[in-house]
Formats: sequence, C-alpha cells, structure tokens
Amino acid sequence: MKLIVGLGNPGPTYSQNRHNIGFLTIDKILSTLSANDVTSKKFFGELYKFRDILLLKPTTFMNLSGKSVLAVKNFYKIDLEDILVIHDDIDLNFGAVRLKKGGGHGGHNGLKSIDSAIGKDYYRLRLGVGKPERKSEVVSYVLGDFEGEDARLLDSFTNYAKDTAIAWLESNDFTELKSKYSQKDSKYLND
Repeated sequence: MKLIVGLGNPGPTYSQNRHNIGFLTIDKILSTLSANDVTSKKFFGELYKFRDILLLKPTTFMNLSGKSVLAVKNFYKIDLEDILVIHDDIDLNFGAVRLKKGGGHGGHNGLKSIDSAIGKDYYRLRLGVGKPERKSEVVSYVLGDFEGEDARLLDSFTNYAKDTAIAWLESNDFTELKSKYSQKDSKYLND
C-alpha cells in the first residue's frame, strides 16, 4: 500500500491559496483515477483508495496534518518508504519541482506536524510557489491565492505535479526519478 498526501487547508476560502497546492495536485490525481471515497472521521481527512494506492487530503488544517497522516499510516500499516507528501515550498521559484526523501521542515507547519507524528524519512514532492519580498509577509503570502502569470500556469503546474506523483508510484529508482522530474522554475510549463 502506498500513500500520497496533499497538504492544504479545508474549505472554499483556502481552495486557490498557494498553501493548497498539495490539495490541488491530489484533485488532479483523483481526476485521472477511479478512486473510491473511503473517508471516515477516524482519518481526520478526505481519503480515497485506488487499488493499493491511498490519496489523502487532511482536513485538520495545515498545523495538524500529522494527526491525519498518522491515523491513515497506522490503520493501513504503511511504511515511511511508501509515503509521499506533496506541499508548497516558498524557497523554490514558482513552477519548480523537487523530489527528496527526509530532511528538515524548512519552517513549513504541515511538515513540522507530520515530522513530529511519524518521523522524517518519508518522500516529499516540493512544489515551488515563490516567496514574498519580506519575511514578515510569509503567512499572508502562502494564504493568498495564485495571481497573474502564476495563476495562468497553475493548471499546467498541477498537471506536471500529478504526473510526477504517479511516476513516484511506479518508480524503482528514486535517483532516476529525481533526475527526470526535477525542474528549476516555470519555463517548462505550457500555457
């Protein structure tokens, strides 16, 4: 069993926020798979199952994402090796894609919560959303909607993220996967 987690905040207010790119990517994956909704209160999130693949959107709000991930991990007895977390990353330009295993949380509250709940040795799909000019603007920036050129390319970006996550499911060579799917910015995206 493999688990792909998309991070975000529940509700329409947040749906197009930069912080919700994980949710947007899960939605793209769901649009290509005929997954069954297996959501239950005990999972603290929306959970979908397709064959031996689980797709999770925690509904605990970002700061408590670990509660949902831990519940699903324990119920389905999933190893850390079989978990991929998709999240926004302000340290990467908009459109950048990086795959990594383990590492720090970089100040991301969703990752902090997951790290404290299950440890750090899971896979991550880091999706660049750019960063504000001043550090004091980080919260309003990630809780703001995509705008301008970023908004125009968002559909293409989440499609690429979806393809990367699906490739992770099928890959036996993480180094090759990283090499093939990592991108520095949005220049590769199509209108």
